[in-house]
Amino acid sequence: MPRVLLILALVLTAFWVFTIVDCAVQPAIRHRGVSKPVWILIVVLLPVLGGILWLVIGRSRVSAASVRRAPDDDPEFLGNIRAVSDQDERIRRLEEELALLDAEDDDPRWTPPAAGAAPAESATGTASPPEPKTRGGAPEADDDTRGQRGAAG
Repeated sequence: MPRVLLILALVLTAFWVFTIVDCAVQPAIRHRGVSKPVWILIVVLLPVLGGILWLVIGRSRVSAASVRRAPDDDPEFLGNIRAVSDQDERIRRLEEELALLDAEDDDPRWTPPAAGAAPAESATGTASPPEPKTRGGAPEADDDTRGQRGAAG
């Protein structure tokens, strides 16, 4: 019997501490009935009964506390729109920079192969691999046989 009473005392003490902490950390808009300090006094002065009253009467439900707002009144929604428009602007600027980089010629001495030029066929009738690209008349040292810069061959 003393063991059961000891366990019951521990459970009730834990419940009492839980309700005190829960009442103290809840925002003021989540308290129903009386103000937050009064609820804390009720829970502290009436250990088990105050905790039960707090959970049943004083603590409002999450769904009741959530206020429905129109999207244009919701700061979280408006901040999200601003972040999306900032991303769109950044993407647009990057695309413009890439277009400018594509438009400018890297090296004026380099001449691209003719658009309609096909690879020369050997005596066996198969196409030979294209010649490496040259800049200024000399093949580039860091190109592989396929003309890819910096590729390890």
